[in-house]
Amino acid sequence: MDIDPRRTGFDLRSDLRLTTVRSIAILAGLLGAVLVLAACGSDSSPASEDGPLAQGAAIYSENCAACHGKSGEGAVNWRQQNADKTYPAPPHDPTGHTWHHGDGHLYRTVRDGGGAFDSPGFKSAMPAFGDRLDPREIKAVIAYLKSLWGLEELTAQARASEVDPFVLED
Repeated sequence: MDIDPRRTGFDLRSDLRLTTVRSIAILAGLLGAVLVLAACGSDSSPASEDGPLAQGAAIYSENCAACHGKSGEGAVNWRQQNADKTYPAPPHDPTGHTWHHGDGHLYRTVRDGGGAFDSPGFKSAMPAFGDRLDPREIKAVIAYLKSLWGLEELTAQARASEVDPFVLED
């Protein structure tokens, strides 16, 4: 059975334009991330640079590294539930799952703590940082976390952020 696009309301050109625009937006975001990473040079310490990435690295070091590790490696047994039913801090590097979440989810997790996402069988021990970090500082930490990922993780996370984007609160 042939489908007449005029009768179904289907517009292939419009759909292709939308897909192209989304692809360009993802590629632009990835290019920006690559440029930020390239600007860091061979120095493995983003804190030596100026700007949001350096600010994020400093905030991460002060607030997050004690649990998530200096380089985002996470707790040793992060997949094994503790006696109190919480889970140890997961890694933020490519071996973890941080990059599976959109910017909005990451922002809410830092601001509200992991307990905001507790469910049967999952209990987070992550505290809320919304009373200590302002929205721009939280965004800087997220930018720093992204600097720990490769292209595959950045691409997947950009797709997740299309559905759950970061919204800066002022």
